Amino acid sequence: GTHRQVDDRPYGGGPGMLLMPGPVVDCVESLCTENDPAETNDLSSSIAMLTPSGRPLTQQVVEELAERRRLILLCGRYEGFDQRICDTLKPDLISVGNYVLSGGEVAAMVIIDAVARLIPGVLGDSRSAVDDSFSGTERLIEGPQYTRPREYRGLRVPDVLLTGDHQRIADWRKAQATHATHGQTNNHTEK
Repeated sequence: GTHRQVDDRPYGGGPGMLLMPGPVVDCVESLCTENDPAETNDLSSSIAMLTPSGRPLTQQVVEELAERRRLILLCGRYEGFDQRICDTLKPDLISVGNYVLSGGEVAAMVIIDAVARLIPGVLGDSRSAVDDSFSGTERLIEGPQYTRPREYRGLRVPDVLLTGDHQRIADWRKAQATHATHGQTNNHTEK
């Protein structure tokens, strides 16, 4: 409208405001046609809507998002989005957890940080992202890490890490990661 309104009360009553379809859809379509007019035919592959009702954000989802040529993140506010935004844009619905935030900006920061780590050149050592928790085919949490000194308040670095035997160290780390993922709790395993 003339007042540049982007939200309004929900039909049927209830608290809060909803983001209106017109301004959101127009904005996204404008972003897409600005760079590639042909891209408006396949908007859904580049749009992620952050919503508690979306699929859970996992490392596997992050890896999928990192493969996209472009990523537009739609951040909710108030009571969320008018359903017609989803019906029109057909975004990938993503949730960062089973809780509600004041807005989708914090969730967007989580996704941006997780995806950026997978872009070559972002991390100082490219192996860092490959060896991260939840990476690789088994999706394991990293096991414990140690640095100097060798002993601190009676707690020693495990001897295997001091051997220089790369295979034994790799085997130990794998066992520790397996224990961290499956041995302590099942909260970390993808279902």
